Formats: sequence, structure tokens, C-alpha cells
Amino acid sequence: MSSDRWSKIEEIYHAALKLEENRRASFLDQACQGDEELRREVESLLASDAKAADFIESPAVELLARAMTDVDLSSLIGRQLGIYQILSPLGAGGMGEVYRARDTRLNRTVAIKILSRQLAERADLRQRFEREAHALASLNHPNIASIYGLEESSDLPALVMELVEGPTLGERIAQGPIPIDEALPIARQIAEALEYAHEKGMFHRDLKPANLKLTAEGVVKVLDFGLAKVLEGNIVPGNLEDSSTLGLTSTQSGIILGTAAYMAPEQARGSAVDKRADIWSFGVVLYEMLTGKRLFGGETVSDTMASVLKAEPNWDALPEEVPAAIRKLLRRCLTKDRRERLQAIGEARIEIAECLSAPGGSVGEEAAGLKPGNKGWWREQLAWVLAGAFLVAAIVGAVSYLLLVRAPASAVVSGILPPEKTQFNFETDSGPALSPDGRTLAFSPVDASGKTMLWVRPLDSTSARLLPGTEGADHPFWSADSRAIGFFAVGKLKTIEASGGPVLVVGDAPGSTGGSWNREGTILFAANLGKGLYLAAGSRVASVPVIELDVSKHSFYSYPHFLPDGKHFLYWAGGADPATGGIYFASLDGKENRILMLVKGGDIGFNMYASGFLLYIHDSTLMAQSFDPERGLLKGDLYPVAERVILFDVSQNGVLVYQQGEWGEGRRLAWFDRAGKELDVIGDAGPYFQLRFSPEGSKLAFDMGAPNGDIWVEELERGVRMRLTNDPETDKGLPVWSPEGRRILYGATSGRGRLGIYQIPSNGVGGEELLLPAESFPQQIWPTSWSPDGKFILYSRGSLDTLVFAQIWVLPLVGDRRPRLFMQTPVASYDGQFSPDGRWVAYSSKESGREEVYVVPFDAAKVLITNPGSANANTEGKWQISANGGSFPRWRRDSKEIFYLAPGGQMMAVEVAEKGNSLEVRKPVLLFKAAASFSLAPYDVAPDGKRFIINTKSRNDNTPLTLVVNWMARLGH
Repeated sequence: MSSDRWSKIEEIYHAALKLEENRRASFLDQACQGDEELRREVESLLASDAKAADFIESPAVELLARAMTDVDLSSLIGRQLGIYQILSPLGAGGMGEVYRARDTRLNRTVAIKILSRQLAERADLRQRFEREAHALASLNHPNIASIYGLEESSDLPALVMELVEGPTLGERIAQGPIPIDEALPIARQIAEALEYAHEKGMFHRDLKPANLKLTAEGVVKVLDFGLAKVLEGNIVPGNLEDSSTLGLTSTQSGIILGTAAYMAPEQARGSAVDKRADIWSFGVVLYEMLTGKRLFGGETVSDTMASVLKAEPNWDALPEEVPAAIRKLLRRCLTKDRRERLQAIGEARIEIAECLSAPGGSVGEEAAGLKPGNKGWWREQLAWVLAGAFLVAAIVGAVSYLLLVRAPASAVVSGILPPEKTQFNFETDSGPALSPDGRTLAFSPVDASGKTMLWVRPLDSTSARLLPGTEGADHPFWSADSRAIGFFAVGKLKTIEASGGPVLVVGDAPGSTGGSWNREGTILFAANLGKGLYLAAGSRVASVPVIELDVSKHSFYSYPHFLPDGKHFLYWAGGADPATGGIYFASLDGKENRILMLVKGGDIGFNMYASGFLLYIHDSTLMAQSFDPERGLLKGDLYPVAERVILFDVSQNGVLVYQQGEWGEGRRLAWFDRAGKELDVIGDAGPYFQLRFSPEGSKLAFDMGAPNGDIWVEELERGVRMRLTNDPETDKGLPVWSPEGRRILYGATSGRGRLGIYQIPSNGVGGEELLLPAESFPQQIWPTSWSPDGKFILYSRGSLDTLVFAQIWVLPLVGDRRPRLFMQTPVASYDGQFSPDGRWVAYSSKESGREEVYVVPFDAAKVLITNPGSANANTEGKWQISANGGSFPRWRRDSKEIFYLAPGGQMMAVEVAEKGNSLEVRKPVLLFKAAASFSLAPYDVAPDGKRFIINTKSRNDNTPLTLVVNWMARLGH
């Protein structure tokens, strides 16, 4: 459509808008002069107040998309866009049409938002469409509709999203006012979604009932963050203020986005807006749910806008049963002066949660999925702890009532903070362990020195007690009689009485991930991630494992859990193959061993049985499903219990404990000098993992995201961050720079995409290239170093989860370009690092029984004459660099110093000097202690060796545990 035709539509529209409705028909007859298509375009604009609101001062993007499209979108039905087959239209939204489609590769139904061809040709609008994709991709929350990817087949940009079935909130309100006990759980979930988005630096700006979906399971999904605006930071490439269609503070400051009846006053005026506009819209939506009536309205858009700006809510319209706290909350949300308005949506979430859980309140039971909150919630819990007498009385009363009389009618929720000067260590620990009788909690927090020890806390007390002799403890579990605790430390399985006493060594467990104890006193445990499941009784470990690890399907077994009969058990089998990884049901006699449910990539296979239910984590939500423990059969409906759960445990009498968050949440990229002084922080906290400097040190590559990561590059001096990959269904990480800095290697190690080692231009111009595909499962491959002459790549081959099978291989980029095994070692070796002069390779190995750093020579000529697949014989020597354990070796640019991390987070430095074909190694020197987060490349050193960037935990990130008494009340039972 030409700009002249659009101008004509706009002119007629504005003229008709000023006329009374009974005069518009004759006016259109004269103005359109028989052009029926022109008339339909104008009438479609006049028919919608929502579109008219976007037309107040200049046409907004949604109207442009509707008026300027030259593509007959109805013709898309049945067409194929890439792997997606268009099935049927769903409606219009944002900047295009939304369709139901089928993903032919994964055989699932999705929603696709398509931008018209002509709009796609407009650089500014296409940029905005891509920014919408980036914005959505950065949001991962159960109450926000997910984005799966971007598809640009046939020059029609398409946003592929989660298809959310169910009515909109607007359709539900059309049936009448929503009762308070139904409305508050809906409002809570909306608040949680907004709180999460606000914490990520984004707000919605178009929150309304039509953008809220209600699923059959009672889950609320917030749709269309297409009008979202970055609050601060560089979450996506570019500046979101560049587009006049986005920036209300740009030169076209009068552009108004959103829907008139739900706009905040400042938004209706065309002023700059922030997250408080979402809080206003939230209040409008909650008011409408409770009353069944739109809060602000009028015959025209102008009348509606005037109502928003001048009218006050009719508070008498609220039903009598609405609690006073909710009435107060609504008044705070709907204050026209945003300085006096509620300042954070998390406060609304807390207020609603308190109303839902208030005993004897008008709301009734706590809603399914209620969670004590995200960031900031610990302050509320701390206040509870300071009011110690009240908290103790509440917990004691609830537990006693539960144990001695009967379960209370509703769940009782409280918080548990770690002991003073410690933090919960959920990234490397299995989390808290509840005694089977539900009276005592065991956990192993980490102290300021990085040391873990076992603590126990009776639930009728506000203090925890340290158990001496348990240094290094992790993965605690209880005996069936609640008197003793099993745990793992220093490569051993150990036990201790809960009241204290001597620690008994039961057997070897060099890399365990969990155990379980039946009533006969038998312990079932995973001795090592790369081994099977073993039985132990007393001080004897069975010589034959209960289940041998099937390496053709799995890379590890973990988290075994005895069922009540003590003969059957559950365990998690994991690895890169999504078709076989999951929770298994098995028996000690070997007659049963079958998969119970698949565990998708990114999910953690924690599983517990209690009170007739199997509890497990799916998509970060703790789920419960009825389960027959004797026959190993799941039945009935799935129930969400709590959201954003990382770890949990449950007793047999209705007590649940869990920790919330996200893997990698709260990590910081921080600069340190050689003395350990923190110099600066790069960007905001986030789910960072592996990181590497560019050769000259001016850029940083890292992978970020959970459960699947993508590769990013940050220009350190300018603070500009650019995303290189965008594939939510494949985990891409472990970046390695080419010697000239123009390319980056990375490993695709799990997910739906083809796995292997890829390279991609570091400036983002150009696509990725598969250099070396991964072999059949269970092998994974990932790059670790690129030779300074650009001719060789070192990579690890094995299992990322365990490193038990890992070997160091070399891929020549000259000659036959076929991989060679670099070095044959009796046990795992990995993380090979070329020296900057290309003569040496530093690496980590467990050949001594613990992780140490070694250096060997690198002879390029010998590598090239070695047969592909064979080991590169090394007869010229090997030097151990670390003295008492070490990993993650890194070289200084002049090849004269090697850095590594020793146990306890000690940053070590070792001077080395060449002596002909030999190496002189000096004594390791402790530089400082580094609180590095768990990853395979948690730090890197600047080329001159004077500064470090370390992926470390946020100083104030110490999410409390949530304790729930009578958790089954959340299921509606």
C-alpha cells in the first residue's frame, strides 16, 4: 500500500471520528466514492476503541500493520513456514496476525505471530519486531508465555511462541464478577509474572484482560510483551529508544501505546512511563475482576482517556467480602500520582499471599502454587525471625497439631534463613533434608571460607546446631527412624547421629549425588556420577552395584529414593539423550527397572514419594501426582505445588521444604586484582556460566541463560553486550576465541539441535558453522583452546555432567582435518589449554586420585603424522603444576605464569620457565580466595596477568528456604 493511500485512509478516519455516528455513513459514501476496500479499512479503524486509542496523535504500529499489509494473510492457512505448518487464525495482536501452527519437527502445536511483508521491509518496524523476540526470549517464568524462536521463511518474519489454550481473563469477566477466592490466586500469578519481568528490567505497558490467559490447570499466562520497554541496562542489542514507535521520550513524545481503559494517567498523557504504569494496570484489572465492570470507560476513546485522567474509582462497587487489605492495595495501585502509587509489584504479591494464607480469613485455603516470593522476600522472612517468639509458636503449633491431632485445614508457610555467616549452597548441594517424622531439618550451608558442614535445626526452634566432624558434607539424607543422617564428604559415604557424636565411614563415594536409607538399615547410593547404584549396610559396601550404569543410554545415575516397602526405589538417569533420561522405577532384586517419566533438558530429576504422591520438578515448578509405590504407576491429575523451585524435600506426614530461584540466578561478573580486591562489576546479576577473554583482552565472551544457554560478547570498555546465538532449545556454551579474535568456537552440548563444536563470527555478522559433529550418545564434545597459529583446536570428549569419561582431543584445521586423541591417560583428563607461544598444553586430570593441573609439550608435527583416532604419544615429559589439588588452568600472555583454582576457591599462580625442551616450575603462590560460581570456566585472567574476571555469586543473594506444613492443602484435597 502506498503512503498516499495510507494518508487518505488516515484523513478520512480522522474526519469521521469527529462526526456523530448517525452522520458517519453518509460522510463515508461521499469520501470513499465507491471504493469499498477503502471504506472497509476506515470502518475497521472506527470499530475498535483499542485501535482508536493508539491513533490519538499518530498511527501506532498495530494500526500500520493492519492498514499497510499487502499480503493476504488468510492465504497462509495450510502453508509451511520453515518447519511450521499454519493451521488456523487465532487473532490479531502487536504487529501482526497470530496463528495456530504445528511444529512438524517436534510434533507440537505452537502460536505464530507473523509480521506483514511490507512492514518487514521497514527497518524500524522490523527492528522492533526482532526486539520483541529478544525481550520475550529473556523472560522465563511459568506465568509468562514462552518464546520458542524466530522464523523468517519466505521473507515473512514469524515469532514462534507457546500456544496457551484456554479463555482470556476478559472472557471470564464477561461471565460476571469473579469471587474473591478465585480472583486473588489469579491476581497473585499476574503479580508474580510482572515482578519477575520488572526484575529483568522490563515492563509490559499493555496489561489488560485480553492479554491474560487462564489455562485449565488454573495457571495464568501473561501474553504479548511486544510493547515492553527496557528499564535499564543492555538486555538486548541496540537502544530501545531508537524507535519512535517505542520511545515515549523520543521526538514523537505524544505517541500513546496500550489500550485506553487500562492506561496509567501518565501513559494516557503520552509522558514517559516506568514499571508503575504496570502497577496501575494491575489495579484496574483486579478491580474489574472483582466487580465484573470496566473501571474506566466512555462512548469514545477521548471520553475513556478523560475518565482515566480525572475520574475516581467507585469503591462502593467492590463486593462486601473483599478484605480490607485488598481494598487498601487497590487504592495504592490506583493512585493517579505515581509518586504516591505502590512502588513495587512485589508488595502487591506479598499482600495477596497474606490474604490467601490468613487462617480464618474470608479467602479460604491458600491457592495452589503460592510461593513466598522472589528477591526481597527474605527481608519479610527476616522480620519473622526477629519476631522469634511468634514464629516459633506458629511452627510449633502447626507441627504439633499436624502430628498429634489432625492436619490443619490450610497450609502454613514460613521461612528459614541459614545460620549466621553462611549461605545455602544449592548449586553444588542436593539441598535441605527433612527427617521422615517431619520434626528436624538437616542442611549443609557454605561459610565465608567456602567450607561446608552439616547443621540440624529442629522445626520447633529458631536456631540450628552444627555437627562437628562433618567438614565437606553435602547431599544429606535421613535414616528411616529419623535418628541418624547420611552424607557425603571427601569422597566417602558417612553417617552421624542427629544428636551428634562420632562420624562413621561407610564406604567410598568419590562423586556421589545422593542416597536413601530404608527401615532395614540399608543405604542405596550413587557412588559416583559415572558409576551405577550401590548398596551399603554397616561399614560394608556391596562389591556388585544394584544397577550397573548403561553407558549406551546414560552418563550417570543419581538421587535414589527408597519407596515405603524398602525394596522398590526411584532414581534419576541422566545424559544427553532426551529419549532415555528421566525418573526410573526399580527394585533391589532386579525384576523392575523401567522409566517412569521422561525428564526434559534443563529439568532436574529430584523426586520424592510422600503421602500418596510423587513430587518432582518440571519447568521449575514443583509438581505432585498420585502414585502407586508398589506397582510403580502414576495416576490422576498433575498438581502444581510451588513455582521456581530448585531443590526440595518432603516428610511422610505433610511437611515440605524447598528453595526457590533459578540455576545461575544472582551470579555476577566481577573484576578482581591479584590481591583479591574487587574492582568493578560487569552488567547486572544473571545466569552466567563459562567465560573467556578475547586475545587482546578488550572483549569477553560468555554463555548465559537457563536451562539452555546462548553465546554473548561484551565490549568491556563501552559496556555494550551483543548476543551471538539464539536457540532456546539447544544449550550452547563454553566459548573459545580464535587467535585473531574474529571467530568464536562453542559447544552445542544438549537439546534439540545438532550437537557438536561450532564456530561463529565474533562480530555477529554471519551464521554459525558446524566444525565437528558430536558422536553418538553418550559422548559430548566441547572446545577448550585454539592454538596461537590457528591450526589446531583442543577439545574435550566425554560427559559434561561427570567428566568421568573425558579425554583431550585435537582437531587439526590443516591436512586431513581429522581428530586425534591428544593424550592417553588412565582416568579423566580435560580442559586442555594451549600456551600463548603454542609449545605447551596445560590441562586438568584426576589421575592422582584428585584433580590436579599438569603441563605437557605440544608437537604440531607429531600430531599431524599420528593416525586419526590414535593417541599422540608423549615421551618428552610431563610436569605437575598444582600441589594440593587444582583445576581450570589459564596462561599469562607471555607463557611465563599459569593460574588455577585450588580447593576452597583459592586462586593460585605458578611461574614457569622454558629450559630447552624442558620446563622449570616454581612453587605455587596463593593470590586470594575467589568465591567462584560452579561452571566449567568460572574465571579468566587478563592477558597481562594483573586482573581477573570471576563469575561469582551476588553478595546479598541468600534466598531462604520455604517451609510448608500440610502442603497437600495446596492441591485442593
